Amino acid sequence: MKNADPHVYVVIGPTASGKTDFAVELAHKIDGEIISADSRQVYKKLDIGTGKVTQEEMKGIPHHMLDVYELGDDVSVVRYRDDALPILLDIIARGKTPIICGGTGQYVDALIDITSLPEVGPDPILRRELEQKSTEELFNELVSKDSKRASAIDKHNRVRLIRALEIVESLGEVPAAATPVSRYPTTIYIMQPSRELLRERIVRRLLKRLDNGMIEEVEQLLKDGADHKELFRLGLEYRYISLFLQKKITLDEMIEQLTNKIWRYAKRQQTWNKKYLKEAIIIEVKE
Repeated sequence: MKNADPHVYVVIGPTASGKTDFAVELAHKIDGEIISADSRQVYKKLDIGTGKVTQEEMKGIPHHMLDVYELGDDVSVVRYRDDALPILLDIIARGKTPIICGGTGQYVDALIDITSLPEVGPDPILRRELEQKSTEELFNELVSKDSKRASAIDKHNRVRLIRALEIVESLGEVPAAATPVSRYPTTIYIMQPSRELLRERIVRRLLKRLDNGMIEEVEQLLKDGADHKELFRLGLEYRYISLFLQKKITLDEMIEQLTNKIWRYAKRQQTWNKKYLKEAIIIEVKE
């Protein structure tokens, strides 16, 4: 039965803030289905390191946009939107309620807003050329070509730097985002633990993932054909475990450095989510 009054729910917040558990509880209350908006959980084989929800944790709630792409696939915001949006529309058409849950702000925005994203396809030749450069060189090149985009990007994120330079090469600059228009009435929940609790949860979660076999997961990726260069683009956990496996850092150094990097990433997510504060419902995380 088609939903006569479609409504979209969004659950966002910094990493380790409890988004998944909250979204599952919400889904049970509103007859919802969850669409993951996580730029790493869309990939197959990245399970423990991304905190991908398990069948048990789903508690019978359908989850979408998990394990969609192979590790070597290029997944832009446009590609994610084009694959996830039909799922959102189908959920509504079946009389269910879509719940977008995840920490990748661009993915969330691409689903809830009608905006014009740069339709620039991958340029394999340019990418091979850019891959030869250091992250610092990529950032400096972006500064020289599009300083405005450079000021708003994570200068340590090679994937986004290369994508930005690819768009600049095609269009001359990364187009400014238009004023967003919501596709449907939307309710946004922001998970908000205190700084002290968030730091504690990050450490606790990291140690749990290590106990659950996160290092072994990375070793298996290497056995399956991934190389250390590819691990670096798959996110912080895979990057630092790669360094550990190459004996460039000790286990203790890996845990310390990874904790600090995840903490910084969480703060960047909170900065991104500030734009929603006036319209969002804040969920105070207490434990």
